[in-house]
Amino acid sequence: MLVSEFDYELPGELIAQQPAPERASSRLLRLDAATGAIEDLAFAALPSLLGPHDAVVVNDTQVVRARLAARKRTGGKIEVFVERPLADREALALIRASHPLQAGAEILLGDGVIATVLGRQEDLYRLRFSQDVAAVLERLGAVPLPPYIRHEPSARDAERYQTVYAANPGAVAAPTAGLHFDDAVLKKIRSRGAEIVKITLHVGAGTFQPVRTEQVEDHRMHKERYAIPPDAVAVLENKKILAVGTTVLRTLEAHALTGALAGETALFIYPGFQFMAVDRLLTNFHLPKSTLLMLACAFGGKENVLRAYRHAIEKRYRFFSYGDAMLIER
Repeated sequence: MLVSEFDYELPGELIAQQPAPERASSRLLRLDAATGAIEDLAFAALPSLLGPHDAVVVNDTQVVRARLAARKRTGGKIEVFVERPLADREALALIRASHPLQAGAEILLGDGVIATVLGRQEDLYRLRFSQDVAAVLERLGAVPLPPYIRHEPSARDAERYQTVYAANPGAVAAPTAGLHFDDAVLKKIRSRGAEIVKITLHVGAGTFQPVRTEQVEDHRMHKERYAIPPDAVAVLENKKILAVGTTVLRTLEAHALTGALAGETALFIYPGFQFMAVDRLLTNFHLPKSTLLMLACAFGGKENVLRAYRHAIEKRYRFFSYGDAMLIER
């Protein structure tokens, strides 16, 4: 399967640069994957589609201030995205620089912090910091907005690029389907008798990486850490599961495949995947040729989803992290 099969033309002005005025004021495109029917709704209508037979599963990961402005000893500017701490003073990071960094290279951060390159792990660098990593991120880090959002992170981004139920720090990108929920919508979902279940997957820096292979099957995903509370499994039995976001879907399908409640997953979902856990997927509109679009196409059918994307473009939906939402029903 070719990566080029998942391409589409998107007018630049449809890439949302700011969140909607209110979290739940976004739009919702509903796709019935069985019939191909498309319906334009407001996101606020989502609770009306749920009932006592449903479980809404959300990702309660919390985005950390993982983006660090830095420079080389030679003065060249670089950008560091801390993917995950490995110890108090060690971390894996994605580094954007004009040239790859060698082991032993020193990176200078803000107020005298030094990070030394220990080596590489595929696309990531292993770094040793001169101070505690968590403290450095809290003091010097910025909200790691995606590269297609062109403004510098602000106080508003610190609030809105985070779900209202975020509780477990560790993500370098938001589980963006969850950004549409506010407390009022969550209350309405519960009033309809649906269960809200929280799991955790810490979104890694790999989510920003493009697919560089020509064949879909040749791409390899980065590993991401997840945890499912044991009592959540019992709640989900005999429920129709709505996964809020691709991160939730990957976590639940990884659990269905392995039985593991916690660990790491590099599960890559593309057309042909056999779903075992999830019945409905709430997700945002994703970048062309991305693994997230491939996942949506696997869930809803490639032709269905790409046709829905063309409809969304025609109807001027807002795309990507701060954009509108899509509900895919199997």
